[in-house]
Amino acid sequence: MFDVTNLVVGAIIGADIYVASSFGAGYLGPLSLLVWVAAGIIAIVIALCFAQCAAYVPKVGGSYAYVKAVGGSFAGFMVGWSLWLAEWISLAVFPVAFVRYLMFFAPDLTMPQQVAVKILFVAFLAVSNIIGVKSAGRVNDLLTIVKLAPLIFFSVVGLAIITLNPALTQANFTPFAPFGFSNFGAALILIFWAYAGFELSTIPADEIKDSTRTIPRAIVLGIAIVTVFYLVTNLVLFGVRSWKLLATDSAPLAAANSAMLSFVPGLALLGGLIVSVGALVSVAGSDESAMIGTSRLGYALALDGLFPRQFAEVHKRFKTPYLGIIIQSVTALAAAILGTLGGLIATSVLFLSIAYFGTCVSIYFFRKRLPKPKFVLRGGLAIPVMGAIFSLYLLSQCSLEQFEIGAALLALGVIVYWRFSPGEELKEIREAYLSQDSVLERLYDQEERFLAHLLRHIKRLYRRLTGKEQAWS
Repeated sequence: MFDVTNLVVGAIIGADIYVASSFGAGYLGPLSLLVWVAAGIIAIVIALCFAQCAAYVPKVGGSYAYVKAVGGSFAGFMVGWSLWLAEWISLAVFPVAFVRYLMFFAPDLTMPQQVAVKILFVAFLAVSNIIGVKSAGRVNDLLTIVKLAPLIFFSVVGLAIITLNPALTQANFTPFAPFGFSNFGAALILIFWAYAGFELSTIPADEIKDSTRTIPRAIVLGIAIVTVFYLVTNLVLFGVRSWKLLATDSAPLAAANSAMLSFVPGLALLGGLIVSVGALVSVAGSDESAMIGTSRLGYALALDGLFPRQFAEVHKRFKTPYLGIIIQSVTALAAAILGTLGGLIATSVLFLSIAYFGTCVSIYFFRKRLPKPKFVLRGGLAIPVMGAIFSLYLLSQCSLEQFEIGAALLALGVIVYWRFSPGEELKEIREAYLSQDSVLERLYDQEERFLAHLLRHIKRLYRRLTGKEQAWS
């Protein structure tokens, strides 16, 4: 329970909180605090849907596995493709965020120098992933605590400043809604990204002890912890610094920390240093985790025959999917150089919303087809329906440009599926095998890829030895 809760918290908190606050300030001013609350509620509802799906189908793959179980290979692939795109675009966000906080120390970095930093940043993480640094649950616990340390420091000092100087706080929160609610949806898209990542905790479901009970509890507890951290951090942020300045800050937490400690000589620089270094470590650590998760999803899709086989190529020495890591790193680097921070985040949320919607809708079919699991959401279909509505709302707030990009990449996904999906031979193997016995059907579900490949090679061997095509089974 402790490990999985930290997995949820660690997967969510990364670059997000260190950059998203400036977007909220620019769109809504102090009113953006309400958006952080709304985004947290949406995240909890959708996360509960993931927990319910994990209870029904405790298999590796997350959204891909859930939708595939109810809608078949193509539907599962399109959702898995959307989830992979969302995580891939997130990989492009991290180098941009890293450069923004690095410029707190080196504000005069030229554009070529910024590009060079992004290249070095991605190259370092790609190499470390190819080498295959192994980290157990306890290591993740430690990294999560290290991630939270700068936020705890910032929050504790900031609350003290707010308490001692209420006049400054009141001035910074006035007016509370300088732009009204007109930009609520646009701000929600960017702020919600700060909560994304909880879906990754269900991908290794078969590796978690008593997953049907542990995952839902850990998800709710983990998101609750994150929401509290986010709210306190933003309350301090707006309390110690004007929202007009926050809207233009490239490193809002570092700038606010320096401002609130400026009354002590030398302490302002130290405060900014602590938060900036924490942000750099958090961004790098989150990108490494995201790179592992994205390469694992691509690896799973490739093993199922739905992705180019290069994504499943394993390094002979390091035993990691090195070609997939290289491909996703190079393409994400190109997106990081060409794209803007806000555009990348919004496009990532668009694809996440598709995966979220598919997951929420899957529960309706699971309830009809599968036995009742240990964990069942209260209120019937109320929470899945809310999750589906929230997912559609997030989609509706994306811009026309993001929809155009999304449509183009989804169309590319159709081409990828048509090109790499298993052919009739694999369909024959599945049908012939499943028709034999219900016990074998359950075995096939558990060891699908292994049995399919095994039987395919048996067929080829039989054909070579006998020259016959029919009675191979």
